[in-house]
Amino acid sequence: MSWHTEHPTWRSGPWTVEVRGDELADISHDGTTVLRSIRAVVRDADWNSADLVVDRMRTTEVSLTLHVHSEGLGCSVAGVLRLEARAAGLRAVLDLETREEFATNRTGLVVLHPPSVAGTPLEVRHSDGRVSQTEFPAAISPHQPVTDVAALRWAVRGALIDAHLDGDVFEMEDQRNWTDASFKTYSRPLDLPFPYRLTAGTRVRQSVTVTVTGQMHAQEGTSDTVIDLRPADAFPAVILGAASAPDPAPPVRRVGQGVLVELDLATPTWPAALARARTAGLPVDVRFTVGEGAGAKKALRDAVAALRGIQLLRVAAFQASGPARHVSDGDAVAALRRALADAGIDAPVVGGSRSHFTELNRQHHRLPEGLDGLTTTVTPLFHATGTEQLVESIAMQRLVARQTVDTAAGLPVHIGPVSLHPRFNDVATGPQPAPTRRDLAEGYGAAVTGRTDPRQDAPELAAWTVASAAALAVPGVASLTWFEEWGPLGIRSSDGVDRPVAAAISDLADLSGSTLLTGESADGLVWAVGGRCPSGTTVLAANLDRRARSITVDVVGQRIGLDLAPGTYRRTVLAPQTP
Repeated sequence: MSWHTEHPTWRSGPWTVEVRGDELADISHDGTTVLRSIRAVVRDADWNSADLVVDRMRTTEVSLTLHVHSEGLGCSVAGVLRLEARAAGLRAVLDLETREEFATNRTGLVVLHPPSVAGTPLEVRHSDGRVSQTEFPAAISPHQPVTDVAALRWAVRGALIDAHLDGDVFEMEDQRNWTDASFKTYSRPLDLPFPYRLTAGTRVRQSVTVTVTGQMHAQEGTSDTVIDLRPADAFPAVILGAASAPDPAPPVRRVGQGVLVELDLATPTWPAALARARTAGLPVDVRFTVGEGAGAKKALRDAVAALRGIQLLRVAAFQASGPARHVSDGDAVAALRRALADAGIDAPVVGGSRSHFTELNRQHHRLPEGLDGLTTTVTPLFHATGTEQLVESIAMQRLVARQTVDTAAGLPVHIGPVSLHPRFNDVATGPQPAPTRRDLAEGYGAAVTGRTDPRQDAPELAAWTVASAAALAVPGVASLTWFEEWGPLGIRSSDGVDRPVAAAISDLADLSGSTLLTGESADGLVWAVGGRCPSGTTVLAANLDRRARSITVDVVGQRIGLDLAPGTYRRTVLAPQTP
């Protein structure tokens, strides 16, 4: 899989749509994006998404038709997603038929709104005809900002946009929780039971009609070529996730200021995984996943006792199940503190969420007082897997970092592991894969429950990681953890050979402890971050655009011009300025 894929564009009158496989993306009217995308989804009982394969695409001057069928997850669905340009607007029609019975949590249309509408007033027409007034949330909303939706109206640059939805009752969620660059309007409401069964021959027919009323005013000109970097706190510590891949482990050099290891105490591999993490010769950030009952409490005591003699950065405990699943609630933290005291270990105790920012945003009220720091993670390829999703997530990562810092209220924030895909399925309703051996012949953790991606080998991932650092390194963030030491999810292969991203991690690690230089990206495609120390200033600038970019980075009045090829980053060292 290459980093970028070229996609065809369909045009009809004022409408422009990029066809990204089964997704109708960047839906624009007279050059202005109105919707982020429209697509069909088929989800199983564990919220996994079946692949929708496009068998053929047919276009005319006024219509675009995708003939699709599902693959995987034990479901068989086929049908069409059709786009029709009409005088009254643009209409998307989904018509799917199930070939055999299966259980689903969601099958139907989803409509994605771009993050630029955040804070925009929103009119909602409900299924009973009532009309209510609200707005697209400015801050990332933990729960559905809008429910019982039949139609939506909002403004884009002075023009009114109407979206009329048919075929089911819809609602909206804020996908920025998962660093998606969108608000999602979807059906079936989550307060209805799921999974539900679709029998063979069931037709799923839904549609959305989008109209634009009025003229859009011209967009105000802003510079997307100048990035101002200003001094802030210390540059965060850079940490790697402990390798979860199967043995044998290759010899590798130390990188960064620590290693983060996740230990599920219900699996037999945790002692071997902890022992492997120690071999890095770096301080260790330990994250326990704990169960319930007397046996789970003993397992936690035994695991904490095994930490004796290890230089610890911090320790956390997360619930494996129950209402506080994947969060550090009062019970988990209290059990961890008791185990540390019994073992005679003095280490910072942190807490937060282990799956997504979503859980922290929704469940932070469960966190007890007295924590020594707040944790959350970033896994952008949760709802979609395209590179566009990866690139667009960077600006959302900055929102997540800032909102986490606000929630922390002065506590240091530790973000990571940052990985391309989720390291486990946090919304699964059935049993998930688990190692069966005590050694690491099968691997453990994310190697068993996660997903690999060929873009781990891509040269562009180095630029993406620098951009991720530029977005996440905001005042209040004390550490950033990416990927793993080695293996399919690592910065090196299972043979210990550096991937391109290893250079970016090394350059970022060299900045740890210096004065952070941070700034905004005007377009979310070009980013810069830096560190200043008495010996000089280092700036890392990344270009995630498909085209070459020439930018100026202003470092407290000292300006440097940089030419960046697509998907690359540059390291620039500035000598100290004389008084």
